[in-house]
Amino acid sequence: MVNPSHPVLMKPLLMAVLFISASLAGCFSSEETATSQVEAIFDYDPDKNIRVGMDIDFDGGASLPAGASLTYKWDFDSDGSYDETGRTTTWAYPDAGTYEVTLTVSDGSSSSSQSRSIKVIDADAAEPIADAGSFSQASDCDGDSTSSGNYYLIYICEMDKSTSSKSILATTTVSLDGSNSDAGSSDEYISEWEWDLDLQRDEDGDGDPKNDADLTGEFVDWKEVIPGEYKIALTVTNGVGLSSVDETVVYVNYAGKWKDFAIGGNTSNNAVDIDFTFQVSQDIDSSNTIRRAAGELVYLKEDPDCTDIVPGEGSNCRAKLDLYGFNSTDEEAGNTSAIGVDQRSSGDCDSDTDCVWLQFTGSYHFSESQWKDGEWTLTVRNEMVNDLEIESLTIRLIYK
Repeated sequence: MVNPSHPVLMKPLLMAVLFISASLAGCFSSEETATSQVEAIFDYDPDKNIRVGMDIDFDGGASLPAGASLTYKWDFDSDGSYDETGRTTTWAYPDAGTYEVTLTVSDGSSSSSQSRSIKVIDADAAEPIADAGSFSQASDCDGDSTSSGNYYLIYICEMDKSTSSKSILATTTVSLDGSNSDAGSSDEYISEWEWDLDLQRDEDGDGDPKNDADLTGEFVDWKEVIPGEYKIALTVTNGVGLSSVDETVVYVNYAGKWKDFAIGGNTSNNAVDIDFTFQVSQDIDSSNTIRRAAGELVYLKEDPDCTDIVPGEGSNCRAKLDLYGFNSTDEEAGNTSAIGVDQRSSGDCDSDTDCVWLQFTGSYHFSESQWKDGEWTLTVRNEMVNDLEIESLTIRLIYK
C-alpha cells in the first residue's frame, strides 16, 4: 500500500498547488492594477469668460492609463444621460447659468468619472479690464532721478552698513495697486482681485501658472521681497463672473555701502582679505535676470601714519587695494589688479583717494555657460605692507 504522505507524491501535488495559487494571484493583481489605473481627466477651452452660444472644446486625452483603449462618455447637463461620446467633443449652452460637466471613461472592466463646474455668462455681458498698476521711486540710492513706465521700480538702500554684517540680506515690501482696473460697465463691479506673484509655478494645479491667488485685494503689500526681477499678474473678476488678466514686472534694485573701516597690512607675506557676500539671480525661464552687479571701492592713496622705509627712493606708503569676485563655488570671475595706480579714478574720485570698480554683467558673468548665479563673494584685498583706512565699499545689484 502506498502512503499518500510519501515525499515522492507530495512534491508534485505541492508544485501544482503553488502554480495555481501564483496564477490566481497574478490575475487578481492585474485586475486590481487595471482598476486603480483608470482615471477620468478632462480639460476644456476656453476655461473662462464662457458666453451663451460659445463653442467649448472638451478633451479627455489626459485620462489614465495613457495610451489605453478607453471609451469616453460626456454628460453636459447633469441629467444622468450621456450627450456625447469620444475623446474630444464640442458643446455650447443656450442659456446662462452654472453647469456640471461629467466625463466617464472605461477600459471595459472598470470605469472612472470626473465632474467640473462651468459658468456660462450672458452673451452681451461686459468684460472687466485688469490693470496691475505701476510705480517708480522718485530717486535711487544716490539721490538721482529714476525712470518710470508700465512697471514697478523699487530700491533697497542701505547706505551706512555696519561691518559687523558683511552679507546682503535685505528685503522690502512692494505695495501693489489694482485700483485702476475697470469692471467693464457702470452697472458692474469688481468682486475679486487676485495677484499671482510667480508666473512659472502653478500652485493651484489647474494647468494655468498665471492665475494663482498668492495675494488678494485691490491694494496688497507683498512682503519680504529680495532684490530681483519678478513677472507678476493681476486677475480681476466682475460681478457676472467674467475675468481679465494684466501682467507687469516688479524690479527691486539694491545698493549697500560700508564706510570708514580698516584693512590690515601684509606683514607675513600673506595678502589680507575682507569678504562680502551677496545673492544674484539669472533665471532665464522666469525672466528674473540681473543686469549687472558692481563693487565700488574708495580708499586713501597713502596711509597718513606710514613712514617711508628708504626716504627719497620711492614711497612704500603708496596704497593699492583690489577687488576680487568669486562665484558660489569659489571660482574667480574677475579682479582689478591689472588697473595701474595712476588709473584708479572711477566715478567721482577725489585727488587724495583711489576709486576702483569691479562690474559683472548678468548676460555674461552670471550665465549658465560662465560662472552662474547664486551666492557670490566680493573680496577687498591688501597685498601691501601697510594697513589702510577704507573710505567706502559699495555693492550694487541692478535689475532695471
